[in-house]
Amino acid sequence: MKVEPRRRRLEKGAARDRDDSRVCLWLRNEAGRKGVPVLRTFERWLAAIPELEQRPGWTELNILIVGRAAGRRYNRQFRGRDYATNVLSFPYEPAPGEHSGLLGDLVICAPVVAREAREQGKDARDHFAHMTIHGVLHLLGYDHEDERDAERMEALETHILAGLGIVDPYRHDAT
Repeated sequence: MKVEPRRRRLEKGAARDRDDSRVCLWLRNEAGRKGVPVLRTFERWLAAIPELEQRPGWTELNILIVGRAAGRRYNRQFRGRDYATNVLSFPYEPAPGEHSGLLGDLVICAPVVAREAREQGKDARDHFAHMTIHGVLHLLGYDHEDERDAERMEALETHILAGLGIVDPYRHDAT
């Protein structure tokens, strides 16, 4: 089954009155419909990320939802790890002198996100939100390579998710 990508420009929440603040989301689901949130849901999650709200001009983001085999292939090809992972982030690096609103690409492996949600006793939709926000924060330059950076990134994820009514995913009793 071939699924055509969907692209939509969305005005970001508090910035609706400013013509210079918008997100253009491209979403392609190659994993099938079951359990995968729809475009409007991803848009709502993106609108909750403060740094996207503050970026001037258009911000473009591509999200590809894949199955386990493709998730494994991407992880092996780009990270050298031979297993499917939940989310991969590919920040866009413009050529010198190029002005682009493209933030980058996310590849989300739907079966891995669903499995992790089951194993952790979380709602699958909430875990999709978390992985989407986590991936976008990587595109914005956040990482979790050391303890200080991890705490900063997790605190921001938790704050954004709380604004969406989603419980802290790092709480041990969140299940």
